[in-house]
Amino acid sequence: MAEASDRPAGADSAGAPGATAAEVGDVRDVLPDDLDRGFVGEYKFPDNSRRRITGALLFAAGVWAATAALAADSEAVLLNTGVVTGGVLLALAGVYQFAAGRRFGVNENEALVAAVADVGFTAGHASAQLGWRGWLSRPTWRVLVYSAEDPPERRGLVLVDALNGAVLEKWVEDNPETWIETAPAADADGG
Repeated sequence: MAEASDRPAGADSAGAPGATAAEVGDVRDVLPDDLDRGFVGEYKFPDNSRRRITGALLFAAGVWAATAALAADSEAVLLNTGVVTGGVLLALAGVYQFAAGRRFGVNENEALVAAVADVGFTAGHASAQLGWRGWLSRPTWRVLVYSAEDPPERRGLVLVDALNGAVLEKWVEDNPETWIETAPAADADGG
């Protein structure tokens, strides 16, 4: 066992140079305020329709670049067919972004309700995550649902369309995970 004199100068019993035991115990892992759902007030997931702003900007920049290159003198060095091609590609990307930026018809809470209604068991823990499907990036809620037992006996993954609330697909199975009980067990004496 190392004696106090064998430790490097400034090291404490936790082994961190220059840190005291109180400082080592004060380290906390916390979410930034903008990601923490524990704040007071309603949480609003950002709407997919914000992509239309990007689409409009890309389209305008592309049309401007292509028009400027086509209107320039044929002797222009910086405004040539490459700029026309780039402008057309920017405009096409803008059209795509605008088409893919559709407003949500179903928020995450409504998606959770639709998923729980479809899985066939009483839900305990559940969470929703937003994803996109297909070429037009159709917004889809991916909802993970566990049954209400402790520990959960069943689980399901449900894909809910974020535009109309329709259940697209679902997978339900017995829970293969090893869990410990989170509720205190009753004593063998009955007390």
